[in-house]
Amino acid sequence: MLALVNTPSAPIPVELREVPEPQPAPNEAIVEVHAFSLNRGELALLANRPEGWRPGQDIAGVIVKAATDSSGPKEGTRVVALADGGGWAQRVAAPTARMAVLPDNVSFASAATLPVAGLTALRTLRQGGALLQQRVLIIGAAGGVGRFAVQLAALSGAEVTAVVGRPERAEGLTERGATAIVTNIQQAEGLFDLILESVGGASLAGAISKVAPDGTIVMFGNTSRQETSISFPNFAGHARARLLAFFIYESGTPASMGIDLAKLVSLVAAGKLNPDIGLEDSWHNLYRATAALRDRNVNGKAVFHVD
Repeated sequence: MLALVNTPSAPIPVELREVPEPQPAPNEAIVEVHAFSLNRGELALLANRPEGWRPGQDIAGVIVKAATDSSGPKEGTRVVALADGGGWAQRVAAPTARMAVLPDNVSFASAATLPVAGLTALRTLRQGGALLQQRVLIIGAAGGVGRFAVQLAALSGAEVTAVVGRPERAEGLTERGATAIVTNIQQAEGLFDLILESVGGASLAGAISKVAPDGTIVMFGNTSRQETSISFPNFAGHARARLLAFFIYESGTPASMGIDLAKLVSLVAAGKLNPDIGLEDSWHNLYRATAALRDRNVNGKAVFHVD
């Protein structure tokens, strides 16, 4: 079968090659991949992983071989799944516990946006408890996680302020539920009960200055690759505030991931959650998208069809 593999020494970072068919564990099903989405973290790994490494976590497609332990859906079922890797391929083995069935009115492209970004948004927001009438600040709101977080927080009854890097990145966020949009964290008015932060460096320091007493900051990335200097005086006026580190694969049991994926799918099917796709193309053209993603010229998710 064909798969995209890592080529760090070549001018193009990935290349389509013939690879062996996946060999599933008893709790894994073989999925014929119809669409997958790309995460910024995977872009960084392309430069660091060896030749031949196979990326790919967010996939949607059809089960062609059910799990031998009888878990999960049967052959012919449309699904979305969070794979351990190798998802940029014609077929991949995916754990049935991190899989959800797709209704006919949810496209493969829409579903492929959900696993990493959707689960991260849903689970980081839960760290703030009940969000009804709470003030939520979402830094990096124009990205895949951010756009899901804006919508999910608004659906929960929160007052949402979105932080974007450039004014043009704010397109569509008001319609998604943001009540205020700023391009600098210091422009955000007041203090916030929950802050989602993935930039690091000066952005994280700014988040501490904006968290309410007893509030929570959830860190789930460091896209700036900068360190943050923090000391006790930073928390003056922000007593009992919490600073939490979030990692998607350590945020719950595999079974709970499948349950949460199904919740996200149901919201998409009901028209309550919009998977913002900022770039959609054939997987043959994936290399063209890497520069746009690195330069943050894609609002939302980048999705590729396996054709």
